[in-house]
Amino acid sequence: MKIIVDDKIPYIQDKLALLADEVVALNGASISAADVKDADALIVRTRTRCDESLLKGSKVQFVATATIGFDHIDADYLERAGIQWTSCPGCNAASVAQYIESSLLLLQQKKGLLLRDATIGIVGCGHVGSKVQVVAERLGMKVLICDPPLGRPEDVSLAQIAEEADIITFHVPLTHEGEYATWHMADEHFFSHLPRIPYIINTSRGEVVDNEALFSAIEEGRVRDAILDVWEGEPNLSLRLLEKIFIGTPHIAGYSADGKVNADNMVIEALCRHFHLPLPDRVMPPKLPADFHYTGNPLELYNPLNDSEALKANPSKFEYLRNHYPLRREHFDV
Repeated sequence: MKIIVDDKIPYIQDKLALLADEVVALNGASISAADVKDADALIVRTRTRCDESLLKGSKVQFVATATIGFDHIDADYLERAGIQWTSCPGCNAASVAQYIESSLLLLQQKKGLLLRDATIGIVGCGHVGSKVQVVAERLGMKVLICDPPLGRPEDVSLAQIAEEADIITFHVPLTHEGEYATWHMADEHFFSHLPRIPYIINTSRGEVVDNEALFSAIEEGRVRDAILDVWEGEPNLSLRLLEKIFIGTPHIAGYSADGKVNADNMVIEALCRHFHLPLPDRVMPPKLPADFHYTGNPLELYNPLNDSEALKANPSKFEYLRNHYPLRREHFDV
């Protein structure tokens, strides 16, 4: 068996080598039809578009993306071609929740927002949003949730969140069609009808928030400030928006070592099920350096301002910063 794997998926290659005759690690954005022609399985991230142009005529029968999102997977084509595929729902949800918690603490520390007196509106309450809810409640915040597809009576409308929330954070998949399409969910109309002047956070997909409309809303004082981990057109992000906002990071909210290891193990389990292979030992995250000192402050484990400063200093290195991300843990292992 031959496996093609994105070379920036960490910790996984040694385990794959136990399962396959050949493992070829390639730059995800550069994986071509020629590369996958004689492969049996393909393991990718968001930078590899898995569609007919890549897979037609290949031997590939299994595709896995080591990500929560799967808008880079042409599911209709794969189904027609008889290619099984899987994503990793929830794998890095706790990592994104850590990013949100640290960001909220920084809003309190740097912007003077008293969290225990603030209301947060969570748009989307799936794997990530539900963990963000736990974080916000632990910080003493009032929580409003908008997730119409869930149909829960206790949830509120997006209009109510716009009316009452001091912070609005988006945790939805990117969809273009249907009643609950999320493309440009936060657009000029949304920003022009905000009774309050909230902070905006987006860690879902860049296109959920109209970046030009957000810039204008901040300029005109309709939005207080923003925290963005995802961008329209990334890695070619809006430089003026990056400079304008409080925190801007290169799509790394879910990049804790814990989240990456969760994805690795989910991919390996699905691969073994498909090819009827024995399951190897689980991938484990590396420990923090022995000289790391933790006093219990979450910002010691992760401070997104560090990632923001790195991106603002070198926005052209968006992909480099993602692909060479330092060790980050969600927990301190004694």
